[in-house]
Amino acid sequence: MDPPRHARTPRAGPTRTLTPRPTEARSVKDLDGKVAVITGGASGMGLAFAHRFAAAGMKVAIADIEEPALDAAVDGLREAGADVVGVRCDVADAESVHALAATVDEAFGAAHVVCLNAGVALSGPLHEQTLADWQWILGVNLMGIVHGLDAFLPGLIERDEGHMVVTASVAGHTAYPSLGPYSATKHAAVAIAESLYNEQVAAGSNVGVTALCPGFVATGIFDSARNRPENLADALAEPPSAEEVAAREAFLEMIATEALRPAEVADMVHDAVLSGTFWVFTDDQHVDNVENRHGEIRTRSNPTEGRTITQDALH
Repeated sequence: MDPPRHARTPRAGPTRTLTPRPTEARSVKDLDGKVAVITGGASGMGLAFAHRFAAAGMKVAIADIEEPALDAAVDGLREAGADVVGVRCDVADAESVHALAATVDEAFGAAHVVCLNAGVALSGPLHEQTLADWQWILGVNLMGIVHGLDAFLPGLIERDEGHMVVTASVAGHTAYPSLGPYSATKHAAVAIAESLYNEQVAAGSNVGVTALCPGFVATGIFDSARNRPENLADALAEPPSAEEVAAREAFLEMIATEALRPAEVADMVHDAVLSGTFWVFTDDQHVDNVENRHGEIRTRSNPTEGRTITQDALH
């Protein structure tokens, strides 16, 4: 089926005459002296990416909405010898992301590795999710990627050099209970990354793409409500019950003990950029659930009642 025709004329991209190389992986062969941009870079995986790329000799720009954490992250990177700039950025706001791109260009020049990593999470059954919940998580997890592509991708394509890392999730390949909005954004992230990869390969481009699909990693994403904008606060939300608080504490304890360290993921991403690897899964904890879902699709079977994501990780 042909795609719909839109009244708006698409923005013209850079003109290139390239010979398609449909099976060759794209990669950045040398990181030393080049520039990495990382959204959600003040903590968790983003901060680990910054330290890993800085150790490889890259200049690093980290962007985050949480200013105290951003300042602390910049100080820590500088103490480690990194050439770094920190930029407060709301990835849900296109103008903010374009301002980030301008700041990076002024401080370091053109970006080479762009990690679209900022993300938030919420949980609960779909009938309990409010429009404000949806607007918040779509704004950060989906439109944050779209705004990052809009601000940085044309430059990478024009220079025919660079690498995009899109942080998706194993939730982008599954449909766990009570993670509907989060999974929706991560399925979208996988689709965007895979489409971008296929487009660049078909064009013979030297712009690489990686879809990072973490399982459990010891980050603060499950406490991301601390950064939720006031205009998208859920005024109807009731305080959690004692049972819900206990369940959350048990979940976070499991994360603290069972999850990967962000530095381990950063090593995987660093290597993926150099090798031109598209898929990066951080562990095999969720493989059975992913394979079962694909099997159900092949056989046109209704989804079976699955374990929760926590049960799946501990299985």
